[in-house]
Amino acid sequence: MISSLVYSIAFLLSGSAAAAEPAACSGELDVSMRTLNEDRRVRLCEEYAGKVVLIVNTASKCVFTPQYEGLERLYETYKSRGLVVLGFPSNDFGAQEPGSEKQIQKFCRLTYGVQFPMFEKTAVAKGGADPLYRALAASAGEYPRWNFHKYLLDRRGKLVGSFASSVEPGSDELVRAIEALL
Repeated sequence: MISSLVYSIAFLLSGSAAAAEPAACSGELDVSMRTLNEDRRVRLCEEYAGKVVLIVNTASKCVFTPQYEGLERLYETYKSRGLVVLGFPSNDFGAQEPGSEKQIQKFCRLTYGVQFPMFEKTAVAKGGADPLYRALAASAGEYPRWNFHKYLLDRRGKLVGSFASSVEPGSDELVRAIEALL
């Protein structure tokens, strides 16, 4: 308890708090989602307040599935600076995520070593999208057209970028956008 209080005071005195200060819960991240293969629900705007957030709709049987490796690399490289990658498995495109949440979790961890937060299977396509993806699409002006579409949000939870499935996690375009927010 005391060590966390000391850390909090040191963090505030360092001036870093101003850069990471989030806005009140509102906008795209003002939703509650269940974590993958668990009963725990997370209110995204509270859990990831002050973080740069990369939201990705994922699938295990897609030509873009190897992007899991790059997403995990981004997460590992930048998490200490405030990036979090959030994965949302979806079966909306080509039925490429047919498995149960337990199967998805096992596949992601064993095949790609995924440690970034993953959430419940989520509808993301226009016409049936979950509230999170409806809000993201409204802000971006586009819904995902396929698996591994990426939405980038700043530390205040404001959408700042939308990246097509073909944009690799390690691409200069995406890395520059992330680094500019960190």
